[in-house]
Amino acid sequence: MTLNPEPTVTQTPWGQTFAGEPVTLYTLHNAGMRVRIINYGGVIVGVDAPDRDGTLADVTLGHDELTPYLSRDQSPYFGALIGRYGNRIARGKFELDGKAYALACNNGLNALHGGPGGFDQQLWQAEPSVDQPSTSSAGASLTLSRVSEDGEEGYPGRLSVTVTYTLTPDHTLRIDYTAQTDRPTIVNLTNHTYWNLGGGVRNVLDHLLSVQADTYTPTDETQIPTGELADVTGTPFDLRQPTLLEDALAVPNEQLARAGGFDHNFVLSRSAGGDSGPVTVLFHPASGRRLSVSTTEPGMQVYSGNFLDGSIRGKGGQVYGHRWSVCLETQHFPDSPNQPHFPSTRLEPGQTYQSSTSYAFSVDKAE
Repeated sequence: MTLNPEPTVTQTPWGQTFAGEPVTLYTLHNAGMRVRIINYGGVIVGVDAPDRDGTLADVTLGHDELTPYLSRDQSPYFGALIGRYGNRIARGKFELDGKAYALACNNGLNALHGGPGGFDQQLWQAEPSVDQPSTSSAGASLTLSRVSEDGEEGYPGRLSVTVTYTLTPDHTLRIDYTAQTDRPTIVNLTNHTYWNLGGGVRNVLDHLLSVQADTYTPTDETQIPTGELADVTGTPFDLRQPTLLEDALAVPNEQLARAGGFDHNFVLSRSAGGDSGPVTVLFHPASGRRLSVSTTEPGMQVYSGNFLDGSIRGKGGQVYGHRWSVCLETQHFPDSPNQPHFPSTRLEPGQTYQSSTSYAFSVDKAE
């Protein structure tokens, strides 16, 4: 695969939606990586990153063509931009200023990831751009924007959303989210990339994961937080030191058994502001690839590919089996509108929702 020495963005037609709308694949290049994104669902189709020998491999799950992304049976949010509300809202109900709102329940009794017609199912306006290394915002970027009309999927307010993906010269993929509304509403945007630093050819049980979180939010039988902020000490949720995923998932634990593995919100004990460093590091010893995540968000949903069962064939015909990936979804907490002591996801007219998450790639040369 040929990489461009300078930041560039290329674009390629990539099929049509079921409604006949053309979809475009945008490829962000730097001197050693590339990131592929489509304007349907803001999906990160692929991230090609080097191993310790300089060999590039795609470290995300997904598909080689558009059609599977149009069905959640074949694309359970692979790489997708999630909104208006990432994660679950209990029974699809919440109140603002005494008025009740009802959302479509697409996850058993609950609303999940914005509903059946969430942001991952929408076509976005796209604007590519390049800033040269001499500038403070250096890198190849793609800005996606759309207006979510008042009442879309049951959410109040006309919400104007902009999401910018930037691949910087230092091998960091940064995602910056902004939104504004004309009525009080709730907003919780995230990205749902399925990471596999080994190149997607086997499961991720040989990955090491650390998460800087002293507490997490336990859930009930339907994956809704109980409201407790539980201490991770002495549990498999204590990932404050690098932990082999195979070891963590093998620990007998009611919460893990209930969810089929990790599918929980970790309460981050520090953010990306200032010099605090990454909140999460995923490392694959065999390849040397390391992914360090920094964010302005207070939480992160760690999902260990619990529902991947071999029924989906992805890139190159690869069968995606159990534990074939780990998702690291930076976010506000699940069900926050119904949990007053959780950080608020309310957005008022005149305010601007702002969120930023960075995925920094590096290589450990030591074997």
